[in-house]
Amino acid sequence: MKKGNTLNKRKTGAEQEATACAYLEQRGVMIVERNFRTRCGEIDLIGIHDGYLMFAEVKYRSSADCGFPEEAVTGAKQRTICRVAEWYLYTHGQILLQAPRGVRYDVVAILGNQIRWIQNAFEHQGDCH
Repeated sequence: MKKGNTLNKRKTGAEQEATACAYLEQRGVMIVERNFRTRCGEIDLIGIHDGYLMFAEVKYRSSADCGFPEEAVTGAKQRTICRVAEWYLYTHGQILLQAPRGVRYDVVAILGNQIRWIQNAFEHQGDCH
């Protein structure tokens, strides 16, 4: 891959994450963290919504030619998100006081200009090691 393509993908990714963040905030999500990174992975958005601590993955596709965005959240990606979420909870456990209903994993799928918020998109993958 050419260096320019990598920079363009990063810029597009950052723009789409900002779009997803604004979309969620307009729908009552309190975003508490963006791009939470550990050595084993990253979670795009972390927020509080409807009593849940929400870990959200943002996926963008300009068209469905290569599949729908949510299809890119594979089992391996789900396990990575869960592993990072476990670390987040270990280091920020007090945040659960703001989320009495527990944890939820969401996907924000952006296809062109259409946004689809899939709440509770997958269950926690307990075997994350």
